[in-house]
Amino acid sequence: MPEESESVGTVVVATVTNLGIAVAKAVGGVVSGSSAMFAEAAHSVADTVTELLLLTALQRSARPADEAHPLGYGPERYIWALLASVATFVGGAVFAFYDGIHTLVHGEQPGDPTVSYAILAVAFLLEGYSLLVAWRQMAGEAERMRAPLVLYVKHTPDTAVKAVLLENVAALIGLVLAAGGLLGAQLTGSGAYDGVASLLIGALLVAVAWELGRSNAQYLIGRPLPARMRAEVREELLTVPHIEGVLELTTLVQGPDEVLIAAKIDFHDLASARQVEAACEDAEDQLRERFPAIRRVYLDPTPWPAAGPAPAPPPGGTGPAGPTGP
Repeated sequence: MPEESESVGTVVVATVTNLGIAVAKAVGGVVSGSSAMFAEAAHSVADTVTELLLLTALQRSARPADEAHPLGYGPERYIWALLASVATFVGGAVFAFYDGIHTLVHGEQPGDPTVSYAILAVAFLLEGYSLLVAWRQMAGEAERMRAPLVLYVKHTPDTAVKAVLLENVAALIGLVLAAGGLLGAQLTGSGAYDGVASLLIGALLVAVAWELGRSNAQYLIGRPLPARMRAEVREELLTVPHIEGVLELTTLVQGPDEVLIAAKIDFHDLASARQVEAACEDAEDQLRERFPAIRRVYLDPTPWPAAGPAPAPPPGGTGPAGPTGP
């Protein structure tokens, strides 16, 4: 699948970039004695581990459905991506907090920051390139889904690319903070600026880890298509000959290009069994043509309730009156 290959490429670029940057930052930390540089080195190590976990997620979730997992392995990507967010928190944030507090309490003797400045400048360029790769992919996916970019980034089921995007944004901010800590220590001779920079880097990583953990947890629990897309699915179903109503619609996102649709459908009372079967096939074809991410469609012929109008939909927007909610 093209989207899957593109995601793997984006994560590979980020992995190679962060591995090299981590080594360089560690050398800069040793030379300068800067806690912020050590925090940034831990940041890059955490990012590298995170991206290795994301590569595992992409590989394992791409396995085809089998007898043991008839709906495929798509949701497994969110388990590994959730572990990646934990790695960001433990490997990066905790170390940054520890090093920052240690510097503020015990002080540090600033060394020559020249090498560190050079490393930060090169790292900024490399992280910027990795961010550009992730941004282009996310923008392309948003365009294919006909969704605003900011909204797509917030709700995208491609959490691997979202992780790379957020980590690179955090990395660029972290580099600026580290440079500020180095400059403050150089101008004043006090390591306090460096310690504060390390704490800010830790707080930044906590925010990234929280957002990634929240996103992956939502898809592990089970998240529907956005309300606008659910409305379009309902609209598409109602264009199929012999379909008179959609009594209940359930959508489930199992991966970036793997969506399940299940619906209770009221067919025309005079439609023959053959016409109902043909309508089900037409509905599936139309939905897949309009939304290529839809992989499975299950339609249940159900008569409209005899007593009065259809009831209001339950919270979450899966009932007869149309989708609601986020």
